[in-house]
Amino acid sequence: MRRPVRRSLVRTMLGLVTAAVVAAGSGSGAPVLAAEREPAPLPVRITGESRVDLSLQGDNGDPAEPQIMLRLAAPGSEEPGEDGEVPVVHQGDYKIEIEVGGLAQVAEAKLPCGPGPWGATCEGDRIRAGEKANVIGGIRLDVPANGSPRRLGEITVRGEGEGVEFTPLHIEVVVSDSRIVSRRLSPPGVGVGHTWNAPLGLRNAGGAPADGVVLRFRGTRGLSFLDRHGNCVYRDTTDGDLQGQGTDAICAFSDVVEAGAAYAVAEPLKVKPLPFALNDRFIYSFAPADAEKAKALLATDGYTPGTGAPLTLEKVPDAPPSSYWTEGSAWLPFDNSYDILITGDSARGAVGETVTVDVGFRNLGPAWVRGLEPPDDDPMLTYVTVPPGATATRIPEDCWPDPHTEGLYGCWAHAPVREDVNLTWPFELRIDKVVKDAKGKIQMQPFDYPDEPNHENNAAWIVLNPTADGGSTQGSSGGPSSGPSPSSSGSGGTTGSTGTTGGGGSTSSSGGSSGGSSGGGLASTGVGGTLLVGGGALLALGLGAAVVVVLRRRSAL
Repeated sequence: MRRPVRRSLVRTMLGLVTAAVVAAGSGSGAPVLAAEREPAPLPVRITGESRVDLSLQGDNGDPAEPQIMLRLAAPGSEEPGEDGEVPVVHQGDYKIEIEVGGLAQVAEAKLPCGPGPWGATCEGDRIRAGEKANVIGGIRLDVPANGSPRRLGEITVRGEGEGVEFTPLHIEVVVSDSRIVSRRLSPPGVGVGHTWNAPLGLRNAGGAPADGVVLRFRGTRGLSFLDRHGNCVYRDTTDGDLQGQGTDAICAFSDVVEAGAAYAVAEPLKVKPLPFALNDRFIYSFAPADAEKAKALLATDGYTPGTGAPLTLEKVPDAPPSSYWTEGSAWLPFDNSYDILITGDSARGAVGETVTVDVGFRNLGPAWVRGLEPPDDDPMLTYVTVPPGATATRIPEDCWPDPHTEGLYGCWAHAPVREDVNLTWPFELRIDKVVKDAKGKIQMQPFDYPDEPNHENNAAWIVLNPTADGGSTQGSSGGPSSGPSPSSSGSGGTTGSTGTTGGGGSTSSSGGSSGGSSGGGLASTGVGGTLLVGGGALLALGLGAAVVVVLRRRSAL
């Protein structure tokens, strides 16, 4: 059983750290973070309904209520803090442009903000963690008095602001004399190696028949579709962002869908999880479309026509209306697992010399980590403790120091994580005092990962100036510790290669995970680099460290 507190605490940490960094940056003079690069922009998604069906029958909801509610979804937990406020994760001016030029002769729109060059411009100066607190406003759509069916329009919502990277939202608007809803899906209960016969269906909830419909469906990268039907086109995305990879399909049906009637796809759609699949998502929806519109959709660029038997529809009697919604979705499979291996390293050096040690994060599979709790994409945190007698002078770009615990660092592996990911976090350490078999522990955050049954290889050791008897980098799955003595139980990790003086250790990595890179960039934290300065910067890191302590304490409960 998943622990909801894990997601909450991880997101809280992200939100508080980012908020404090923003607050620190508002002061004059002092830099916020010590790094030899510009900080990555805050990723923010513009959210809202992606499709609105308008009926000529007048059944378009309360005229005073919008059909679309726009929000901003930012990293971090949307749970209020002790002051009752959701943490601010970005402070600075930004603009949201709502472009409605694509609605000409399709629908009339009431927009939430003042007029802009393309429709409306909404402005703000702060973004809070999560989504609930970041309301842009609602959009109300109505069909003009001279409206006619089979019209299609689009609303595009974009954002811009310094230090923020907005993911735009595209909203499809369809005017029809019918209203099509899709059958809800029950949990499939299908495991790896088996095929799910997805029972797709639709219902015309409008007051007029639909002269043809289209089906759109999508499966994330762990799902395969065994058939390629002749009335469908398919697009397989195998590169780029992992969350964007998968299969998209569009299918056309020329059937007349009667008002009030329900239909099912006569031949269930065959969906098979691949060997690395875990918590992958299948989603589908039907919409009205006449022959001309369907032909245009099937000619969409980047799609390949299917060559098999076409999908067909059959009428279903006595279908309860409550069984249908705007779309249907399901998660599968749930019976797979992954295995995270943390690896250590060892090195030798004299006083004053610098050595490089490579901390490893590998997924031995067989499953990928799509998100710790679908549909979220929380990162996976690993603690790294520098051995006694040494100081970290340079750290990887996905790692941060904890100012309250000297020598303790946190490193992120950004989810989703591939089934074969192999990350390397190179740390440059200065030898201040030669301590034989000096050990610093590397520990993946000690939560209960229900999809990872093997926790015994979630820890390893950095060993400096090892002896024959005490130089193993093998670790255990116990809680994070800065002590020099390894746990007497557990297995996993590997005996690392000996580091070289002068920072000549390997910094290579392969497999990479989406959402960030690890293994190449180093941030300066000590001699030879820019020092962390300014109380605001320490405050930001301190908030992160405080949550690290909470996480650590939670694991002991």
